[in-house]
Amino acid sequence: MRRERGRDRGAATAVLALLSFAMLIVSLDQYIVVVALPDIARDLGYSAQTLQAVISAYAVTSAGFLLFGGRAADLLGRRRVLATGLALYAAAALAGGLATVPGTLLAARAVQGLGGALVFPTTLALINTTFAEGRARNRALGIWGGAGAAGLVIGVLLGGLLTQAFGWEAVFLVNVALAGPALLLTFVVIPPDGPRERGRTFDLPGALSVTAGVTLIVFALVQGPALGWTSPGFLTAVLAGLLLLAAFAVIERRSPDPLVPPRLLANPNLVTGVVIAFMFMATFGSVLYFLSLYFQDVLGYDALRTGAAFLLPTAVVVAGSTAAGRLVTRFGLRTTLSAALAAGALGAVALGLAIGPDGSYAELIPGLVVLSAGDGIVFTAMFITAATGVPDRDQGTASGIASTGSGVGAAVGLAVLVLIATAGLDGLTGEQLRTATADGISRALFVVAAGIALTLAAACPRCPAPSLPLPLPPPVPYQPRRC
Repeated sequence: MRRERGRDRGAATAVLALLSFAMLIVSLDQYIVVVALPDIARDLGYSAQTLQAVISAYAVTSAGFLLFGGRAADLLGRRRVLATGLALYAAAALAGGLATVPGTLLAARAVQGLGGALVFPTTLALINTTFAEGRARNRALGIWGGAGAAGLVIGVLLGGLLTQAFGWEAVFLVNVALAGPALLLTFVVIPPDGPRERGRTFDLPGALSVTAGVTLIVFALVQGPALGWTSPGFLTAVLAGLLLLAAFAVIERRSPDPLVPPRLLANPNLVTGVVIAFMFMATFGSVLYFLSLYFQDVLGYDALRTGAAFLLPTAVVVAGSTAAGRLVTRFGLRTTLSAALAAGALGAVALGLAIGPDGSYAELIPGLVVLSAGDGIVFTAMFITAATGVPDRDQGTASGIASTGSGVGAAVGLAVLVLIATAGLDGLTGEQLRTATADGISRALFVVAAGIALTLAAACPRCPAPSLPLPLPPPVPYQPRRC
């Protein structure tokens, strides 16, 4: 019996290691391309206006297909969908590394986004079904979340190193070397999928309408600065996206097996987790972008030094993500999330005060540490919240809903914050531009702090309270029976 338990524990550890590695691959690619953009523009002929499409092609496709990926994992089998996502990821990375024209590279980035949209919710669903709700799942999600957080900054560092040593093509080809072995290990480590559950359909009309609707809205938000917020292109994309989402709601009410079952929307934990995920990416998730701008455009750091500047906050984020599972187990979701969000708001305020045209990295450290600790804990805790009380058969869909909330939140938050940070920059050059850029980033961080505080006030009262055992009745004193 003890030997069987050891084998089961070893198998679960191997599954967790693979899923965390897959999560690291997906998160790594969000920023590995950023530092290579100038070289890509020079070699492939991108203009300053079209270069952003290299980033947005991935972001738009990924956000649009997350719910699709989660539903596919529940219906088609989680190992199959994970393997498909990793295969798409590796193939698209190879195509991107070999691209010689802009169109090929954009298509490769879009397919990479689709692969990421299959991998992200499937890894989350596999963890939630492999580990029992409570201590074991909380610990596993902490490790998974720590890997995802580490991937963001490893991407910045690795992108700088590879671009300088081998050229921009290497930032794509390295994903082949990472995703290829992960794909092979999927068939070794993940147990085979069982037979497909009868009576469940994919709800293709619902999947197509919600995927197209979310994709159009995210596209509009990402391209808003380039298109213009009142341009016909922006307004048309938003209107079409909203109409498709309205059609999705009608389709869901009439579907015998809806893409988003009503029982999931009736779960307050999932709804709260989605709200927190949306606000988290709109606030915490935007800070990395603005810090990158501050380090390079204001302080004058190069790509490698910028990546090195993120080592400290990354270490704190990873530590916070890993510790979050134990904190939730000990103190409960409500207490853990409240404390982490409060720390995040204070850290954002401290960063906003420290950022200036004559600032230094040392002045940022207190705010970076406090904000990063909150960041890591909230990232893990929000997915624990979203999975609480969800049956195993719906974990993929629930993961897709939560990750879609985070993807849309990232687009909304960055669009709003960029608008705030860049207000008044038109026509400025030289030192005036550098000073105004620092002031704009500082303003954006104060708005981030306000958004985190709003999340704390709105979402945390709905977080699941810790389940405490009922008190035992007092012992009855022994009394000898009288004859």
